[in-house]
Amino acid sequence: MFMNDKQPVTVIGAGLAGTEAAWQIARAGVPVVLYEMRPVQMTPAHHTGEFAELVCSNSFGAKASDRAAGLLHEELRQLGSLVIGTADRHQVPAGGALAVDRGVFSHELTETLANHPLIDLRREEAPAIPQEGIVVLTTGPLTTPALATDLQRFTGMEYMSFFDAASPIVVGDSINLDIAFRASRYDKGDADYINCPMNKEQYLHFWQELCKAEQAELKEFDRETSKFFEACLPIEEMAKRGEDTMRYGPVKPVGLSDPRSETRPYAVVQLRQEDKAGQLWNMVGFQTNLRWGEQKRVFQLIPGLENAEFVRMGVMHRNTFINSPQLLDRTLQFKTRSTLLAAGQLTGTEGYTAATAGGWLAGTNAARLAQGLKPVWMPYTTMMGALFSFISSASPKHFQPMPPNFGILPPFPQKIKSKPERYGKYRDRSLSHLASWRTRLNVRVPALTT
Repeated sequence: MFMNDKQPVTVIGAGLAGTEAAWQIARAGVPVVLYEMRPVQMTPAHHTGEFAELVCSNSFGAKASDRAAGLLHEELRQLGSLVIGTADRHQVPAGGALAVDRGVFSHELTETLANHPLIDLRREEAPAIPQEGIVVLTTGPLTTPALATDLQRFTGMEYMSFFDAASPIVVGDSINLDIAFRASRYDKGDADYINCPMNKEQYLHFWQELCKAEQAELKEFDRETSKFFEACLPIEEMAKRGEDTMRYGPVKPVGLSDPRSETRPYAVVQLRQEDKAGQLWNMVGFQTNLRWGEQKRVFQLIPGLENAEFVRMGVMHRNTFINSPQLLDRTLQFKTRSTLLAAGQLTGTEGYTAATAGGWLAGTNAARLAQGLKPVWMPYTTMMGALFSFISSASPKHFQPMPPNFGILPPFPQKIKSKPERYGKYRDRSLSHLASWRTRLNVRVPALTT
C-alpha cells in the first residue's frame, strides 16, 4: 500500500527501458506498479530474474562522446540516468567501450528498485494492457504472445514484426556517386533510388564471396521462427540457390539504365532513402544473417559502396516491435491513447543505451502526466531527440529498428568533410542544446542516490 495520494503508474517489463522508466517515475514522487515475470516465467533469452539483464554483450558501446553511443551516454548522464550511472560505477576494462560487470550491474539495479518505497514490484506476467491509468510498455523484443496479441488488438494492426529481417543502412555521404547513380526503375518517381551498377565480372566476384561468407548462428528460438519467413530470405541464402537468382530478385537490372552511359548494367544494387533528410540509405532486399565483419567485407565489394559507412548492419532474429511511425508521438505516447507510452526495443530502437534513453523519456513523461504536466520531447539536435524523432516519423511502410547514429542528426548548413571534426561538432551542439532545453523547461535532475 502506497503512502501517496497519487494513482500509481504501471510499468510492464524490467529490462533496461523499464528499469529506467520506473526509476524516473518514482524519483518524481509518483508511485509505480512494476511488472516483471522473471524468474517465475522465463524468456528464451534470459538466464536470471534480475532487472536490466544484459543478454547479449556486456558492452554499452563506445565511451567517447564524439561517437554516437558515447554521446547518448553523456546525454543520459546529464539527465540523471540510473542505468548509465550504475554502468559507470561497475565498468570493466574494455578499451574504448563502456562495458560492465553484468552480474553486479543488474543485481544493484534490482535491489535499488525492489527497495524503493514508491515501487510495488509484482513478479508475474501482465497478459494485457491495463485499460485504466497511465501505463508504460517496456516488454522488449521477446514480448509474451498474450501481451503481443493484446497489443495487436489495441493497435488494430497486423504489422508487428516477430522476426526482424533487416537490411544494412549506410550513410549517404559515404556512397560513391561517381559510380552509383540516381534513378527509379522504369523512371517511376523522381530518381528516388541510389543505384550501384555491376558488370558481369564484378557481379560474379560479389556472388562468389557472398556464397562463402560466414553466417552468424541463430539461437534456437530464432531458428524455429525463421522457417516462416521465406519472403524475407537472407541475401546469402538467395545467392546459394544459383548464380542468377539474385538477378531475378533484389539486384535485377530491368528498368534501370545508367544515365551516363545509357546502358543497362548486368546487375544493380538499389538503396532506398531511410530518413527525411536523405542522410541514411537502406540496401533494398539485403536482409542478411552474415556476421557483421563479413557484411562489411562483402558488401563493400559492390561498386559505389567501397567506402560505405554502415550505421546498422543487417540482422535476422526474433524481435517484436511496433510500427512506431504510425503509432507513437515523439513523446513516446501512443497517438490514440495519450496515457499509454512505450519504450525500448518494442518501439524500434536498437541497443542497450537507446533502450535506456527511451525509458528515461517515457518514464519522465508518465510522471509528468501523473502530475498534471504536459509531456516533453527532446531537441532534434540531440541524439535522444533525433532517435525518437526518427522512430515517430520514418516511413511506416519500410520501418525497421534503428540504433543511435550520427546519420539521423540534422546536418550543419555547411558540409564538414572531416569525420572527427563533424562528430565533435555534433557532440558540442547536442550537449549545448540539451543544457538549454533543461533550463528552458525546468527539467530538474536531482543528485543520483541509490
